[in-house]
Amino acid sequence: MRNAALRLFAEHGHDAVTVREIATAAGVSPALVVHHFGSKDGLRAAVDSHAAQAFDALFAMDEGELAEALTAGGGASLAEMFARAFPPGSPLPAYLRRLLLVNDPAGAALFGRWYALTRRLLDSMTEIGVARPAESPAVRAAFLLVNDLALILLRNQVAAAIGVDPLTPDGIARWAAEATDVYTHGAFVSGEEPS
Repeated sequence: MRNAALRLFAEHGHDAVTVREIATAAGVSPALVVHHFGSKDGLRAAVDSHAAQAFDALFAMDEGELAEALTAGGGASLAEMFARAFPPGSPLPAYLRRLLLVNDPAGAALFGRWYALTRRLLDSMTEIGVARPAESPAVRAAFLLVNDLALILLRNQVAAAIGVDPLTPDGIARWAAEATDVYTHGAFVSGEEPS
């Protein structure tokens, strides 16, 4: 029932989905949904809890381990971690997209936790010498988080633009190579004139 609700909520938003539709998708009666979850709001709370646990599991290691994982191969990112954790067809990325784009409180809470973790991770990476100190660590942490989330939020549009789903192994390899190049070498030629 929870998985059916997750998929329907991801596709249509929780306000647009009825208990009857969830029950039909799950192959059970509406009364059974209400019996297990108390109401559609109770089911939504269970879906939000499940999604938050799945998303937070991406960051199960401490900041030092994460910093090493993100710098060891030179191309890891939140998007790459998503691609490994949520295979094609998983409704969780679409559910996250909906939570973040409609400014849902559950999405805001996830973003807040991930921003705090990104900030701590950036501080750790700066401390161990793999990231340059930032003039504004708060802005840099937000920039890095938003860059990775954009790939998830705009997955379909990016796939159409580059010809491959960016959250598949091939798509991530292509994306990570370019993102790493931009992060390490920059995207623009300096405006300084040669001497």
